[in-house]
Amino acid sequence: MEIWQEMLGNQVLVSSVIGWVVAQALKTIIDFSLNKSFSAERLVGSGGMPSSHSATVCALVVSTAFCYGVSAFEFAVSFVLAAVVMYDAIGVRQETGKQARLLNMILEQDLFKLNNHQFQERLKEFVGHTPLQVFAGAVLGILLAVLVNLAY
Repeated sequence: MEIWQEMLGNQVLVSSVIGWVVAQALKTIIDFSLNKSFSAERLVGSGGMPSSHSATVCALVVSTAFCYGVSAFEFAVSFVLAAVVMYDAIGVRQETGKQARLLNMILEQDLFKLNNHQFQERLKEFVGHTPLQVFAGAVLGILLAVLVNLAY
């Protein structure tokens, strides 16, 4: 049980996890309100508003700044990680989602008669984020980290 106490005492870890959990919950609620149906995949899936990747890494950066200061190597590592994750979410992963949508449209045409064994499920289209989704996740992560770190 000591390990759980240590983990819960780690405000950097707690801030990051709370950032992810809150972003995933908000993403699920927003998806439900827009589509009028519940999708359990939204609870853990990537893509959507707000970006849980951005919320997680921004909470990590802000908490690291609170705990170690901005001159510490821990801050530098978390800052670079956050920059890479958010760039990837907007760039590479968003393009992957666009390609998946296009491939799904092509595969659904009558030109391609695929049986169930060949094509059991559609390609995942929610893999990336728009800049607004990444920004919203970043703001959410920063705010949550500030609140968590004020509570410690």
